[in-house]
Amino acid sequence: MAAPGRTAADLAERLLAGDKRALARAITLVENDDPEGWDLVREVYPHTGRAAMVGFTGPPGVGKSTLIGALTAHARKADREVAVLSIDPSSPFTKGALLGDRIRLTEHFLDAGVFIRSMATRGSLGGLSEATLQAALLMDASGRDDIFLETVGIGQAEVDIIDHADTVVLVLMPGAGDSIQALKAGVMEIPDVIVVNKSDHPLTDTMIREIRGVLSLGPQEGWQVPLVRAEASRGEGIEELSERIAAHRAHIEEEGTLSERRRRNLMNEVVALAANRLRRRLEESIREDEGVQELLDEVVARRLDPATAATRLLELQP
Repeated sequence: MAAPGRTAADLAERLLAGDKRALARAITLVENDDPEGWDLVREVYPHTGRAAMVGFTGPPGVGKSTLIGALTAHARKADREVAVLSIDPSSPFTKGALLGDRIRLTEHFLDAGVFIRSMATRGSLGGLSEATLQAALLMDASGRDDIFLETVGIGQAEVDIIDHADTVVLVLMPGAGDSIQALKAGVMEIPDVIVVNKSDHPLTDTMIREIRGVLSLGPQEGWQVPLVRAEASRGEGIEELSERIAAHRAHIEEEGTLSERRRRNLMNEVVALAANRLRRRLEESIREDEGVQELLDEVVARRLDPATAATRLLELQP
């Protein structure tokens, strides 16, 4: 294994000491696919695995950011260091995070014990960018106790949050069509904890009955998914939610499934990174290889079907 460059080694030292600027710089390097960034991840990786990683998913507008802000304040009262990673839609102009660092989290910006970062999905259909877990690993290495992952909230296609979190929290709100859609299989199979936010709504009781009905159809042994009412903007239900998240973590540690989850998560990440790199390599070869262009011309002329062309394309790869 090659030794890390001087920049990466220096940055790694500062990051492991908890330097927020070093952490911000490290995430930027990884997000930009800079070789120094990958050197850095390699250097600090043995120091990861200590943080509690919690993923928040659910339809847009349910108050995930407000909920995370309230949970962050609760964690800070317990003197826990927190990192928040918000996954935002990509800007069509800059390919950066369209919403930037979340407005609702601004009260924590000046707190040295809180690190907040937005990352762009960059076209990832599952709601998470390729570099998300790498960024979370860097946050973990910097000594954060809790890492809160917030996805863009695109519904059932968002299921890859399960590959990045120890505990998955599904956030819903009453009176919204999207919330009812989220009750469908796919999203409802994911959560370890369900929160009904904005619970002062008159339809809250109806929604809770619907959710309990869906949960009753699932497995009745092992961890039973708790249902928490919250009004995040007023801080209501936050302590109970924090307790439920902690209880789930204690449960999976006791059952031995935390290590299983992390093994699956890391294996999926390795495969995803390899697949993305193979795709880029394939796209580069397509641009440069005349034989590949001729193959594609055959498809355009309807003399060759796409599936056969794909098979031949793979056969042409070294």
